[in-house]
Amino acid sequence: MKAITNTKYVKNLFFLAILLFSATAVVAQEEEEEETKPSFTFTGSVDAYYRANLNGDNSAPDGAPNAAPGSSFANLPGFSLGMANFVAGYEGEKVGFVADLVFGPRGTDAIFASPIYSATGNIVNQLYAYWNVSDAVTLTFGNFNTFLGYEVISPVANFNYSTSYLFSYGPFSHTGLKADIALSDDFSLMLAVMNPTDMTELNVTGKYTYGAQIGYSGQYLNLLIDNGAYEVDYTGGFDLSDSFFLGLNAAYFDGDGAGSFAGAAIYPQLTTSENFAIGLRAEYFAETDAFGAIGTDTNADPDASVFAVTLTGSATIGNLIIKPELRLDTASDDSGYFLDSDLMAQKSLSSFVLAAVYSF
Repeated sequence: MKAITNTKYVKNLFFLAILLFSATAVVAQEEEEEETKPSFTFTGSVDAYYRANLNGDNSAPDGAPNAAPGSSFANLPGFSLGMANFVAGYEGEKVGFVADLVFGPRGTDAIFASPIYSATGNIVNQLYAYWNVSDAVTLTFGNFNTFLGYEVISPVANFNYSTSYLFSYGPFSHTGLKADIALSDDFSLMLAVMNPTDMTELNVTGKYTYGAQIGYSGQYLNLLIDNGAYEVDYTGGFDLSDSFFLGLNAAYFDGDGAGSFAGAAIYPQLTTSENFAIGLRAEYFAETDAFGAIGTDTNADPDASVFAVTLTGSATIGNLIIKPELRLDTASDDSGYFLDSDLMAQKSLSSFVLAAVYSF
């Protein structure tokens, strides 16, 4: 009787184990199906700012500021608008798309070369479809933001609100076909064929640009070859502690007779609490043959340089980020971008920016 009881007990345990295993398998399968279920996302941001020159003119009589750094964005005087950015995306198991639209001055500056053909090209920041060919290979076809540089167009992804010379004079976006390849857990490779730089709607020359990127553990070496011109760019960063990050960017551009530039920037950033961080950008940027980024007197010296230091605070209140920012640009010669209150060129310009960025 005891043996029969033990046998029934063992059988009950066995069937209970089967039931538990089956239930676990069903839950795991449902979770896996849920993870691979196609999804639609809608994200974006809105930003605005106040800007004042501390030692320069603060007017914009023709819609363009009389005095502002020769880098992109956050250059308008007084209370000014950034942009509204709306990003719609669809992610399936293997394929998906991104439609990234921008409205406002920052968006206009970012896609300055459009429209070439369409009446709505000036609101398209990115527009591409992608195919995950395998776990290691993704193909992207369409218009996508550049892979060069440390900074990006969206103010949400940049620590500093104003942008660097290196970012401003590298390409913003490309249209073409690129392949992202994961070579291992640490190594990645990207190869691309694209329209000439900034021709995002169509190719008006019949020539093409080629890009490549090698990545290792968050460090990236980039190459862009554009019909005789080329740019080599390094972008990376290191977490030196739980609260201290150091970003790095360096680049050299040769315009094949149309001027060149070279520069380097460091981005130390310290997180002091859950809701506040402070960061510095220190950048040296030099140009040849009056490339145009610094605005010095070309008759005096077609080669010029600028050293720019930007100190930014970042206070988070829910989805809202408040960014107070002090910036000092100092050029090697008097610059037409650094006009004083009498509209006379000077070597340096100091400015203050207070920005509000809301993301969703």
